[in-house]
Amino acid sequence: MKRDIQGFRTWIEIDRSAVKHNYEQFRSLIPQSTKLCGVVKSNAYGHGFIDFARELEVLGVDMFAVDSVSEALRLRKEGLEKPILVLGYTLPEKIIEASQDNIALTVSQFETLEFIKNLDVQQKIKIHIKVDTGMHRQGFLEEYSDKLVVLLKEISSKVEVVGLFSHLASADDPQQILFTEIQVKRLLVWKEIFTQAGFSFMTHIGATSGVIGLPEAHFDMVRVGAGLYGVWPSEELRERFSQTIILKPVLSWKAIISEIKKVPQGDKIGYGLTEEFTRDTVVGIVPIGYWHGFDRGLSSKGNVLVNGERTKVLGRVSMDMIAIDLTGIDPVEVLNEAVLIGKSGSEEIFLQDIASLIDTSSYEVMTRLNPLIKKIYV
Repeated sequence: MKRDIQGFRTWIEIDRSAVKHNYEQFRSLIPQSTKLCGVVKSNAYGHGFIDFARELEVLGVDMFAVDSVSEALRLRKEGLEKPILVLGYTLPEKIIEASQDNIALTVSQFETLEFIKNLDVQQKIKIHIKVDTGMHRQGFLEEYSDKLVVLLKEISSKVEVVGLFSHLASADDPQQILFTEIQVKRLLVWKEIFTQAGFSFMTHIGATSGVIGLPEAHFDMVRVGAGLYGVWPSEELRERFSQTIILKPVLSWKAIISEIKKVPQGDKIGYGLTEEFTRDTVVGIVPIGYWHGFDRGLSSKGNVLVNGERTKVLGRVSMDMIAIDLTGIDPVEVLNEAVLIGKSGSEEIFLQDIASLIDTSSYEVMTRLNPLIKKIYV
């Protein structure tokens, strides 16, 4: 197949109709009163930070979630107007800057609150209090709830508690449903503590997995990341719900074939000469490698699609090149298109296919795609 895009050796295509479909799918799963927060951290999971956020804003997302104040400020600089929640740790020197632009910060430890206590603020800093319900990453433990409430009231002239939330550790595993339900119950305890203390806030705990498999985790808002990109958080969740919930992959990664040659049986290929040809072989070169995000673990076992046919990676993945087997694929010529992730004819390579080959998750595969690769929204 001839390349679709002129001027690029490799590019990523983002399917707008798939974004819209996935967004509407998740809207249909939650009550009308529940807000939908689009998680666009880490370059929108490899999909292009600003452009993906713009797609969601047009569709009507209620809030954005990012990892850092730097990401939040970039959204503001590019004209995105929806409220923003910073999920990650905020450096003390960034707190005031964030508070001036309708950006809410996650607070999960006392040190941040003690720092705010000594700040001279012109307007209240919006915060979401994150509590530890069992995952044991960020979050206040319940045994410190009294101390936390006292401190928050003490600095009430400087902070506005707009959210109370936690994160589910294993909602993507139906076998762990009992622990997931325990986490939800622990958040309900926290909610009662904060309500009795007189705070007014939104409560949230459900991400993609929780939205799909646990309606009682919807609360006032859900934070959807992977699902908006058409990615199932786990195979177990996909097997259980894919008959009723359809997620459409949003991202395709393509490149050109830059060189073709015939190599005789018995020769070897690539760094270290790790693979020997068992027959005369037509070799194609694709100008992408591990610098672009095509993992070195795919050496001699990854796949690429050419003209609707699945073909194998030959030898080691280099920094900027891979070799593929074009034997029997006809016609094929230089500048033809190769599909690294996505569909060609009736064949398709999913993120999970790649993740399975290198023993990782779809999340890692897509977030490690080089952000410099051109993103084209189609």
